[in-house]
Amino acid sequence: MNIFKQFIKSFYSPKDIAMFRFQGIGKTILYVFFLVLLSIIPSVYYFGSALINGVNAVEESVKNELPPFQIKNGVLQAEQDAPIIINKEDFTIIFDSTGTVDSEKLANSDNTLAILKNDAYFIAGGQVQSLPYSMFPDLSLTNESLLELLDTADSSLPIFIPLLAVVIFIFASGMKFIEISILALFGQFMNKMMLKNLHYRQSWRLAAYSVTLPTMFFTIMNSLQTVVPNAAIINWFVAIMILFLAIKEIPQPKKK
Repeated sequence: MNIFKQFIKSFYSPKDIAMFRFQGIGKTILYVFFLVLLSIIPSVYYFGSALINGVNAVEESVKNELPPFQIKNGVLQAEQDAPIIINKEDFTIIFDSTGTVDSEKLANSDNTLAILKNDAYFIAGGQVQSLPYSMFPDLSLTNESLLELLDTADSSLPIFIPLLAVVIFIFASGMKFIEISILALFGQFMNKMMLKNLHYRQSWRLAAYSVTLPTMFFTIMNSLQTVVPNAAIINWFVAIMILFLAIKEIPQPKKK
């Protein structure tokens, strides 16, 4: 059975998932990479779009709307009494040298660049990236030098975004392999409960296909930019239930 048929079967057929325990580990690993590739498409798309829109929005705002400023000795310095919030269509810029904005609340934002007193934050596609100015002790940045930097960044985006997609793919793959390995341990526990003859390597294969439904469900939710309450609990519950049903389909070992 090819990988695409396995993908479809994994949505609804625990019996077919149970049969996948006999296939080679290489094909299962390839399937996991395929699943991860599908799952990161919304994040890469929204993050890349926000990055392109963000560079253009920041460039326009630095030219016309932000006060003169300087980032020196790890601190943003500017003459302002209150934070400046600029809304550019679907992108928001927060500029605050006063220390008023609480960085912990930025996680609820979307498509936002926050230039704060000690850090800069970029939020897009559910991803929060922070950059403390203290990482660059010799940094001295002003309006003019930032515009030069943005101009360079704009021309580098066609290279940077694919590289970013690769980084997201590698990180997501690592997390998915950890998730599957933990799920396979649950599979071994179920194996003992149901008195099946299932080795860990076979349990790992079943776990790889059992995560298909929850993974694609949250991929669709991400593409719709919809937040699912208790997402982690739902993800684990659905994956464990599918794995349980798949192990249940395995015949009992014959008694000697």
